[in-house]
Amino acid sequence: MSSPANFNGPKPTINPADAVILLIDHQSGLFQLVEDSPMNRVRTNVSALAKASTLANIPVITTASVPQGPNGPMMPEIQQHAQHASYVPRRGEIDAWDNPDFVAAVKATGRRTLIMAGVLTSVCVAFPAIAAAHDGYKVFAVFDASGDYSKMAQEVTLARLMQAGVVPIDTAAVLSELQGTWNRDDAQAWAELFASVCPSYQLLIESHHNAQQVERNQEQLDSQRE
Repeated sequence: MSSPANFNGPKPTINPADAVILLIDHQSGLFQLVEDSPMNRVRTNVSALAKASTLANIPVITTASVPQGPNGPMMPEIQQHAQHASYVPRRGEIDAWDNPDFVAAVKATGRRTLIMAGVLTSVCVAFPAIAAAHDGYKVFAVFDASGDYSKMAQEVTLARLMQAGVVPIDTAAVLSELQGTWNRDDAQAWAELFASVCPSYQLLIESHHNAQQVERNQEQLDSQRE
């Protein structure tokens, strides 16, 4: 099996030191077109990517398609959770990669791994993802932080992106690859972030905390008996 485009090297996963997150057209009007996934779940996953960018110190670039029109403004959670994010206005281009300022902002980061999400997946993600892969970037398309008007559109886009060398990925996998290890000071923050994307993971956290509390209680009883 051949490797995806531009994925040469010993480890074809996400290197946080080489990554930049591109959040494209997550706008209130366009969200109304999302039918392939629950809209609120898509927004939660986008927020998780924004939070992860802050934890991992990863650049974020956002852009919107005609925000003064029916497509509407960008979802505010992105700027709320990634205050370092930079916004690049477009001049009507549907494909963000057709906007020279957007491409220049990506190049200015000096990073070659693009984590990309947007609404609609078949347009706002597919067009720049394919163009960026053609330009030599390693591109990951986050499907559950993106949305489309039908399941069929999502499936066709998945096939198209894979043929172009773009790697499909989900939000939980992105978080795990950015986190890298539990042996870090902010491990609890990552656990809570993962639980926001995978709510059942909260049960694991609760079980772990309960086990720790039982252990502490037992240690206290043992010390009192001595």
